[in-house]
Amino acid sequence: MNITFWMFFPFLAIYFAEVFGKTTAGLLLILSQVFSVAANLVGGYCADQFGRRTMMVLSSFGQGAAFFLFALANSPILDSPILGFVAFTIASVFGSLYWPASQAMVADVVPEEHRSDVFAVFYTSVNIAVVIGPILGGIFFFSYRFGLMVTAGMVCLLLAFILIRFTKETLPSNPEKLANEMQKGFIYAIQTQVRDYGVILKDKLFLLFIVAGILSAQTFMQLDLLLPVYVKEVIGNQTLGTWFGNEVKLTGELAFSVLISENGFLVAILTVAITRFVSSFREKNVFFVSSILYAIAMVVFSLFDAFWIFILAMALFTLGELMIVGIQQSFISKLAPEHMRGQYFAAASLRYTIGRMIAPLSIPMTVWFGFFWTFTIIAILSVFSAFVYYLMFYLFEQKKTASPQV
Repeated sequence: MNITFWMFFPFLAIYFAEVFGKTTAGLLLILSQVFSVAANLVGGYCADQFGRRTMMVLSSFGQGAAFFLFALANSPILDSPILGFVAFTIASVFGSLYWPASQAMVADVVPEEHRSDVFAVFYTSVNIAVVIGPILGGIFFFSYRFGLMVTAGMVCLLLAFILIRFTKETLPSNPEKLANEMQKGFIYAIQTQVRDYGVILKDKLFLLFIVAGILSAQTFMQLDLLLPVYVKEVIGNQTLGTWFGNEVKLTGELAFSVLISENGFLVAILTVAITRFVSSFREKNVFFVSSILYAIAMVVFSLFDAFWIFILAMALFTLGELMIVGIQQSFISKLAPEHMRGQYFAAASLRYTIGRMIAPLSIPMTVWFGFFWTFTIIAILSVFSAFVYYLMFYLFEQKKTASPQV
């Protein structure tokens, strides 16, 4: 499923920028993520009301339908970038419905002391696809887009049937509560959802966690937005040197495929090891250093145009990513009551959904300010996130000292 996803997702920014222009593409990507933010919150509520497995199956069918629609928009009988954008938006919505349910299911079945390691393993398995997907996508997305989208749709449907056949519901059963919620109707459900999320967001620590995550997201979201556009324009047809008497050239598309595969490869082999290594350090220092590494990577990208320097910058970028991948999910599960885990994970993933909603501004920013200042602004936001994380953990430690049972 993830190999198929990563065969096309990194290239959508290039595709939409070429079709609609950078400014329009950035605004359209922001619009699509507005719907994802709403879907993510609804998904958390539904996961806690109707079940983790139910929402995962429904989302898989929905994503499959969206990919078939995307295939139609790039088929021999129709070429419609607008319909392609609509299909991408629908796929993003169902992806946002899937995420909190799947995270809540993991938290349901894994004891607290093992969650950091388990989330790290899941993250590794997902990112193995990042090694393979972009390389294949560099071949298939631009030349065989219709077949790629049909395949993605079929894989989503297969996933839905696998979930139906091999998984069980992990939400604690409460049929009376479910019947009562259904009887009170949709309006009451929305009111309950707003009230529950209001309670969650009144927690200052959790709110700081979300704010810092949104700021940090402006950096790592650029892996799929600013970086492909930037690398394509900067690398162009760069010559890497002469090997065995032949001049070796590198196109922008291939360069980006190599960089994102480097990211996936490092994630696949290092996630568990780095998660266990950083667990011996204080959490606030780990989060702080992670954001600083993101900022340094952005600065390096902006100052150089050599492919080998980009390889180094991507390594720094990936290290910043891996430092917090396991401990952040475990931190959320510590704060979340068992009966509200879906909503807590949904609220926590506002870091990504709101971050993803704002992040596409980087594409029109390159027109307004140029690449150098765009990267600089993103690096500054990452530094801000480092200090917000530090403040959050400072307050968290004070709270633990005042209340040892926390």
